[in-house]
Amino acid sequence: MSVPPKPGRDIEALLALMAALRTPKTGCPWDLEQSFETIAPYTIEEAYEVADAIQRGDFAGLKDELGDLLLQVIFHARMAEEAQKFDFGDVVQAITEKLVRRHPHVFGDARELSPDEVKALWAKIKTEERRGESERRTLDGVPLALPALARALKLQDKAANVGFDWEKKSDVEAKVAEELGELVAAANQAAAHEEIGDLLFALVNLARWLDVDPEGALRDANAKFVRRFGAIEGTLKAHGKTPAQSDLAEMDTLWNEAKKTER
Repeated sequence: MSVPPKPGRDIEALLALMAALRTPKTGCPWDLEQSFETIAPYTIEEAYEVADAIQRGDFAGLKDELGDLLLQVIFHARMAEEAQKFDFGDVVQAITEKLVRRHPHVFGDARELSPDEVKALWAKIKTEERRGESERRTLDGVPLALPALARALKLQDKAANVGFDWEKKSDVEAKVAEELGELVAAANQAAAHEEIGDLLFALVNLARWLDVDPEGALRDANAKFVRRFGAIEGTLKAHGKTPAQSDLAEMDTLWNEAKKTER
């Protein structure tokens, strides 16, 4: 039986713990059989759980979820070390160098930049970093695994950074209206599928022009729907009923009451 590393605030304790879990014969059978591919879905899931804790204002939960996300970094770094590709120290060094390089307004000569100017400078530095990479296209590097709304926003940002963008917000609004009209006119399910995609893409573009995070906005809308429908169920339950025993008119009235209560 392996002696567990002493828990502590030092990152070395976590690195030692992961090394013990991945040690052949004495380590954890489940941890030992994992690969980058099998762990990647957990990494994505943990990132979402961090976002969920933030959304709920749950700081005790956020502490735990950040730990779970950090474990994912440690896990991937350990597997990379075993494959003699890189180790956790290399990860830390790479991100440290990148942060210094991309913040000349803090660590260099550039000073007194606005948030928008900082964002533009960051994009310019990223572009310069990639100049030496052969055949790299503008939209390369946007992960396919991103949620569709978030990926659409990233793609549009990258295109806009090289000048492929609408001239004014009203143009984007007109595009949204155009795509909605095409959806209404869709002749079959295949056409509707395509037009729904085009409409969502246009709405993401409008959100970008309004400086609104579309993923966050939809997440908030989902939470609002859950909250208000919960209020409907609560009121019905108080009257000895369920939604299935109600009708649309009654539930619509209760929905509007829930909206008034929130305001």
